[in-house]
Amino acid sequence: MKLKITHTTTIDDTTLWQQLIAGDEKAFSSLFKKYYEQLVRYGNSFSPFTEKVQDCIQDVFADLWLYKHSLNEHANVKAYLLSSVRNRIARLQERDHIFSKTKSTDSLEFLFDFSIEHQLIIDEHTKDRTTQLNKHINQLPSRQKEALYLRYHQGLTVNQIADTFKMNYQSANNLLHRALLNLRKDWNSPYPLLSLVLAMFS
Repeated sequence: MKLKITHTTTIDDTTLWQQLIAGDEKAFSSLFKKYYEQLVRYGNSFSPFTEKVQDCIQDVFADLWLYKHSLNEHANVKAYLLSSVRNRIARLQERDHIFSKTKSTDSLEFLFDFSIEHQLIIDEHTKDRTTQLNKHINQLPSRQKEALYLRYHQGLTVNQIADTFKMNYQSANNLLHRALLNLRKDWNSPYPLLSLVLAMFS
């Protein structure tokens, strides 16, 4: 199923999701248009093979339509789609020889590189600190970096991150806590760490 991306009027996710479950093709198309680019960027964080990533996203949406009547009507749409794309790429990597030797979603390597927006750097001191923070974030263990991305860039809750990683709430919360602790270890600037983290992921 190949879908074309065109301009769409903004409708809240809950309404689109419920319309999709009811069999509304326009709602299905709207969700695809709304999230396709985000999902491609997220998918490319695990693989440089953009065409493969796009195929995975197409497959996710094909399944979404095929099994629409069995979907959870209370699901968080963004979390569901991100998790579905992640799982689809992991399964593809298991069986496709051109990918790295990945055996499960646990071992997916998150390759996204973060950098703070230049307009947020107000002076040379702040520039130096944000450069260091950027370096520290990109040196975090892959799963910690992805957890920060999902929490602060994608706006997922801890419960939704836990679902994405197929772990319990406490494990996901600990993962985020460890990531922030790792960033704080070498942080000796008066500029608030969390403010820079939020800026970097916005």
